[in-house]
Amino acid sequence: MKIKTITLAISLLGFLLSITGPSLAAGSGSWSNNSNTDLKNAIELIENKKYSDAQPLLQKAIKAEPDNADAYNMLGYSQRKMGNKDVALGYYTKALDLNPRHRGANEYLGQLYLELNEPAKAKERLEVLDKSCTFGCDEYTSLKEAIEAYEQTQ
Repeated sequence: MKIKTITLAISLLGFLLSITGPSLAAGSGSWSNNSNTDLKNAIELIENKKYSDAQPLLQKAIKAEPDNADAYNMLGYSQRKMGNKDVALGYYTKALDLNPRHRGANEYLGQLYLELNEPAKAKERLEVLDKSCTFGCDEYTSLKEAIEAYEQTQ
């Protein structure tokens, strides 16, 4: 009976961690502050590939919430999509300084490392995601598939 109780408790803890984690990739995870309208509007623009239009809103979001890892992550994402890899690296680093387990920033930084032909660093991000995603997560799967695709082209 004790083993069943312990197993159930571990499963419940893993489930709770998976639904309340502090991370965010585009469209996943949980927001640090759901009332940040600028961030929400910027995400919508990014989803429509309007990366440069999202920049002022993301800057406003950061001004309102300087410790918002989600906003820094999305700044990195949009900068990377606009081809500004060095700038993106800085924003991802800031997001991870604020929240080292941020799933979105770890995934996107891993993607950036692949674009920079640094697969070993991408695999480091995958290891962080493996530890952060108790029962797996989209960010882990996405980065793992990107690494596998990268390795097939080498």
